[in-house]
Parts: sequence; structure tokens; C-alpha cells
Amino acid sequence: MIFAVFFFSTMGLLVKLLAHIPAVEVVFFRSIVSLILSVGMLRYQRVSIWGHNKKYLILRGVTGSVALILYFTTLQAIPLASAVTLGFMAPVFATLLGVFIAKEKVLKMQWVFFLTAFAGVYLVEGFDHRVPWYYFLIGIVAAIFSGLAHNFIRKVNVTEHPLVIIFYFPLVTTPITGLYCIFFEWVTPNLQEFFMLIAVGIITQIAQFFMTKSLQIEVISKVSILRYISIFFALSYGYFFFGETYDITAYAGMLLSVAGVVLNLWYRNYRLNKQKA
Repeated sequence: MIFAVFFFSTMGLLVKLLAHIPAVEVVFFRSIVSLILSVGMLRYQRVSIWGHNKKYLILRGVTGSVALILYFTTLQAIPLASAVTLGFMAPVFATLLGVFIAKEKVLKMQWVFFLTAFAGVYLVEGFDHRVPWYYFLIGIVAAIFSGLAHNFIRKVNVTEHPLVIIFYFPLVTTPITGLYCIFFEWVTPNLQEFFMLIAVGIITQIAQFFMTKSLQIEVISKVSILRYISIFFALSYGYFFFGETYDITAYAGMLLSVAGVVLNLWYRNYRLNKQKA
């Protein structure tokens, strides 16, 4: 899982280094690479690429596409660690939306942890003049759509092969972003930028591979909690590559945000295990 977090964090660094390339275009290149690699892997394993529950697979693709475009927008526009902190709200929204989509219950103590996470995000974003409210709202909407995508993945997690779930994301995203680039916004990359764009797709695919392997061999709660060490990669990359620093209030907010999400995951799994026992 550490490798997955490292590669996802490195993807974020590359996206920020490509700040003058429109976020939709970056997603377009990422999706093409992911589409080619996914089809190749599915063919190699002799798995049908189309899956069974196409409705939820397509919904996963659409919501994931919106989430990624908006997330890349925040990565390019605001400090790296701030964008990552906003992304931490995705599991919170996934749980809240799961009440309606997956018919899951939210335990009373989870609301306390949710408020803790929201308070942390407010401390990071509300006291940083580099994060306009416009991009703050974009980050929150990205987290909401990411939460939706997580719920649609839950709907097909048992019936579909993991690679099929991954495949539908670029299958939906590529035509959406491609048409947008053709008709609205396109910046022709130079050779170095082209290779960086391809690297975004390759690194993301590697990260997804390591994350999938982690979920297969380890308890999901442990894997989920390890994801939040990405804040340390974001802080390091932001400082060394972009000279980004924060005041004590922002650092406290990041700590609160991570604590709120991690405690929520821990408490939910603790109660589920207690009920099983």
C-alpha cells in the first residue's frame, strides 16, 4: 500500500507540474493510457471487458470522471497539500451517500468524526489566502463525486472483475474529455510535456495495481488508513518543488482532517467486528 500511496502522490506532483495544460486535457491523456493498459490486461487474463452490471459501471465511470477533472483542477490551482486535504473528504461523503445508495447506517460517533474532519478542512482552507472559496467548493464537489463513485463500485464489487471496474473509468472518461478538448480547450504539449502526460497515466495504473494487491492480501481498514500518509508526500513535494509552506493553523487543520477520517474508519470497523463477535 505504501507503494500505491507513493505513486498516487507522484501523479499529483506531475499534474501540478503541468499546470499550464488544462486539467481536462491531462485527464484525457491519463484516460487513453489507462484504457490501453486495461484492455491489454483484461485480454491477457481472458476476462470479458464489458462486465455484467453495465448501469452501475457506467455511473462509476461518469462520477469518477467528474471527480478526477475537478480534483486535477484543484491540484493545479492551489497548494498541493491543500488539494490533497480536500480530497480526504471523499470517504466522508462516501459514507454519507452510502446511507441512500448502499442502505448503510451511520453510527452516532461517526458524526463526531465527520465534524472533526470538516473542521480540519476549514482550518486548512479557510485561513489560507492561496485557496479561494471558488476552488474550495470545486474540491468539495470533487470529493462528493468521488464518494458517489465509491458507492457505485460497492454496487458491483462482488459481480465484476476488478480490472473491469477500472476499465469502465477510462472507457467513459476518454470520449467525454476528448470531445471537450477538441471543441473548447486544447494546448499542444511539447515533447517533454507529452512524456509527462503519458507518465501520469502509467503511474496511475501502477498505483491502482498496488492498491488492488493490498486490498486482496490485507484487511481493508488497514489499507484505507495507510492512504492518509499521502499528506506527508504532498507536503514534501509542495515544499521542495514549489516552495509551499503553511502556518501552524493549517498544519493543525491537516492533522484534524486526517484524524477525523481515520477515526471514522477505525470506529466503523471496530463496531462491525464487535457485532460479528
